[in-house]
Amino acid sequence: MKINFGGVTENIVTRKEFPLKKAQKVLKGKTIAVLGYGIQGPAQALNMRDNGINVIVGQRKSKGANSSWGRALKDGWVPGKTLFSIEEAAEKGDIVRLLTSDGSVGEVWKKIEKYMTPGKTLYLSHGFAYEYRKITGVNPSKDVDVIMVAPKGSGTNVRRNFLNGAGINSSYAIAQDATGKAEEVTLAIGIAVDSGYLFPTTFHNEVTSDLVGERGILMGALCGVMEAQYYCLRANGHSPSEAFNETCEELTQSLARLVEEKGMDCMYSNCSQSAQHCALKWRPFFRKATEPVFKKLYASTKTMKEAREVIRDTGRADYKEFMAKKLQDMHDSEMWKAGEAVRSLRPHEKAKANAATAAGVKGRKVTK
Repeated sequence: MKINFGGVTENIVTRKEFPLKKAQKVLKGKTIAVLGYGIQGPAQALNMRDNGINVIVGQRKSKGANSSWGRALKDGWVPGKTLFSIEEAAEKGDIVRLLTSDGSVGEVWKKIEKYMTPGKTLYLSHGFAYEYRKITGVNPSKDVDVIMVAPKGSGTNVRRNFLNGAGINSSYAIAQDATGKAEEVTLAIGIAVDSGYLFPTTFHNEVTSDLVGERGILMGALCGVMEAQYYCLRANGHSPSEAFNETCEELTQSLARLVEEKGMDCMYSNCSQSAQHCALKWRPFFRKATEPVFKKLYASTKTMKEAREVIRDTGRADYKEFMAKKLQDMHDSEMWKAGEAVRSLRPHEKAKANAATAAGVKGRKVTK
């Protein structure tokens, strides 16, 4: 289907053009091995299983109910039947979905490369492993299909949107088509993981836009700008409640929803004349201030500096403890403690969340 995006026409694939029944037919008789049960793994594996696809999980065995192995057990994957070690799952899979972290993907590849025999498919949900193969070592032989479906959201929302029937948009790309069937299989998998629609990209463009987006507006910039405004208000005598509501709560609970529904101009038109006038005045100042940062970020990504740092830093023996402390420091900061208190005061928030979850589950036929 051709869609006009602001004057640029793109080809996208919708569920109407490629329905689930067609995806099931394409994937019939194939074993889909999901390697890694951390961020994307659980959501994609569960969505495909619930959509009638033959899925197995490969995960390093570890102790504890909160470990990835423990989570897989809780989700109904059975050791020796649908839950295996990374190597066993890779050997059994016709389509091997490498969903381990960017930092560990090179080491995992060394363990499974021998199982990627001619005619198999290597599936990725991020361009990192293959696009940066000179530093990750993930360089499949030419007789293996290499494909990608990259959901535009966290694993949590990939699963949540499946349960409430919304789906989540995904990009897709094909790096190697040894079998001549790579595109059909890619689209089938994209529909099976519950993509709302699929749009084409390349491994290079996906990983570059993804790394820039995460370090930029989606996470790094958003958090940094919020902190700058919050602490500016606090330094000038505003209370934590007022500073947080004006910085974050109104954005997430009101304005962002208007942007989601009908765009930024819709959000502006639903605010006061004073807000509209002054926002339009200050918008170019923020753009001018941040454009140099984004240019620097893009250059850092383009030269693989960001990728090298990911592999270097996440490979630290104490990385989990290091990251846990960083996140705990953020959680314990005044701004996010204020946010915790504000969220607890939202009227009927818990009841609404429970009702939405129940409605979502009820709306889906979920197999166990």
